[in-house]
Amino acid sequence: MLRMSGVSKVYRTELVETYALRDFKLEVGRGEFVAVTGPSGSGKTTFLTIAGLLEAASSGSYELDGVEVGRLDDNARSRIRNEKIGFIFQAFNLIPDLDVFDNVEVPLRYRRMKADERRRRVHASLERVGLMARRHHHPAQLSGGQQQRVAIARALAGSPGLLLADEPTGNLDSEMARSVMELIEELHRDGATIVMVTHDPQLAARAGRNVHVIDGQVVDVPVAGQLGTAAGFARDAIRA
Repeated sequence: MLRMSGVSKVYRTELVETYALRDFKLEVGRGEFVAVTGPSGSGKTTFLTIAGLLEAASSGSYELDGVEVGRLDDNARSRIRNEKIGFIFQAFNLIPDLDVFDNVEVPLRYRRMKADERRRRVHASLERVGLMARRHHHPAQLSGGQQQRVAIARALAGSPGLLLADEPTGNLDSEMARSVMELIEELHRDGATIVMVTHDPQLAARAGRNVHVIDGQVVDVPVAGQLGTAAGFARDAIRA
């Protein structure tokens, strides 16, 4: 599904060269639920932006579904991103002037999908997250948890092969966070491939596999079903 090998990301100024990722290696199989943890500044979000084709690596190989995508031009990257990758952001990233239906529909319009098919997908996604009755509400009329569910519906409407979540419960209270995590786990049980970045060791423990990142490198990859260095996750979360 996803394979990165020897990936580095370097940010350069006239005087300074900063490595956000250095010889980063990771494989995620189809249907896996992987949590990526580590302290702030460790490279987790940089990994996610490269995995989501939002930016390119400085070096190394990135394959998605067996295709080398790391060196594609902007148009090809945009097409694959729209068709194969779904995003769930901490800040929701909803368009405030659009209602729930239109927010979910926007990525489908970029595919030039027919109106009937767009409507079917939007309705199915909103039913899935329990927000069909609020399809004409605007983001400001929704709670944080409901806005995150709209973001999940937007991702689901495109039927992505890979779902990337960046601190998906970071802006939610404990009750709303629990509800969103239960939905993400339900999506995984139904076969979705999910990669979730989180500072929270309790959320990481709910994934099938944990990957720990420090200084732009994977330093600990426990086998599926094991918590690995849970004490280390907790320590890093406190430090972050």
